[in-house]
Amino acid sequence: MSLMDNKSGGQLSSAQKQQQTAASLARQKVLDAYKQQAYKSAAAARPSATLKPVVAPETKKKKRSLGRAAARALRNTEKKAAVAQTVAPRVRTEDWRKYHSAWQDYYQKYYGDYYQKAARDYVAKERLKYERAAAEKAEKDTPTKAIMSVAAGENDPKNFKAQIQDKVAKRAKKMRKSRHFIPIVVGLSVLLLGLLFQYNQVIIANAVAFMSPGGSEVNDISAIDPTVSTNVHESPTLMIPKLNVEVPVTFGAKSDVKSMAAAMMNGVAHFSIPGASAVPGEIGNFAVSGHSAGNVYETTQYKFIFSGLTRLTNGDLIYMDYNGTRYSYRVTGTNTVDPSDSAALRRIANDNPGKPMITLITCTPLGTSKYRLLVYGEQIHPSVDDDTASQAPATNTENEEHTMPKNSDSPLEQFWKWLTGQD
Repeated sequence: MSLMDNKSGGQLSSAQKQQQTAASLARQKVLDAYKQQAYKSAAAARPSATLKPVVAPETKKKKRSLGRAAARALRNTEKKAAVAQTVAPRVRTEDWRKYHSAWQDYYQKYYGDYYQKAARDYVAKERLKYERAAAEKAEKDTPTKAIMSVAAGENDPKNFKAQIQDKVAKRAKKMRKSRHFIPIVVGLSVLLLGLLFQYNQVIIANAVAFMSPGGSEVNDISAIDPTVSTNVHESPTLMIPKLNVEVPVTFGAKSDVKSMAAAMMNGVAHFSIPGASAVPGEIGNFAVSGHSAGNVYETTQYKFIFSGLTRLTNGDLIYMDYNGTRYSYRVTGTNTVDPSDSAALRRIANDNPGKPMITLITCTPLGTSKYRLLVYGEQIHPSVDDDTASQAPATNTENEEHTMPKNSDSPLEQFWKWLTGQD
């Protein structure tokens, strides 16, 4: 049985049988050539039994004259010479060429085809192993894509370079398309940031309005009895229990917008104008102004102090500590007016003759300075019947208009004033 039969381990096909027959013939040629050459070599190596050495007459005469030892040595030399004369003829070059050609023919027909087939089988097996490994790896990432790629032959190493080039080209194409959107994205981002910065007062004020506007912790001012004056602050202080506000009040500031803005940096300020210049305990209108919103970069803690005034309703209590006395007020109404309608403060006093009133002033809507919100109430303690209240100074400037205090300017307004040189 040949090597191919041992390797296959089964029945041979017709092509394999023909190949085996050709290999057998070539092998037989090699064996025949080898046997023929071996026979010639053996025959040539044996000395002929009938061949006798030829001795010259002169030699015979020398033998007689020599001794036995010399004769014996001479005989040995003659025998060697005779054997040398009968050495096999040289192997012919043509026979060796036939022998070599037979071996080459046998190798090409048998071993050459065998090793070529083994090499092809090895390459096919390694390629199948690579494809399976690539398919398993792709299946872990995207199972559907892996099946499609194996079926389409995308994992073929020959296509690897083409796949990379295709991916690079697609990515470059996407980047070229996205470049058109970069200016738009940058512009929208700048616009959005500008709007957030411009209207930061609106955003923050609406959130702070439901927190603690004064930035202080919740305290026990809600438990104050409006009829008892105990633990009075030494300095003027305004307290609104419902909003958890406890803030100092500045008196003596001028009524112009700039002076009031400076005074409100330290809390809230008394806004005194003719016809509404009363102080706590006096008959008339005691007006107090405070911010409802401020810019994020401002350092004062009172920029949102009155942001919760919109939550006050009739019946809520307001306390004012002034000159060692605590004055208590109950809210009786609210009103929204134009910033220049200072006459509304005088109307509150005129509508409540003989009563000490308080009015809290702030900007509305939250984060803007478009209108002014007025929250007013009457004094309930000390009672005017029990304590003779003084009368605020009378004035004859009923028609005089003053612009009520406002929130800080927006960033755009501040930039415009700086650009135009306005104060």
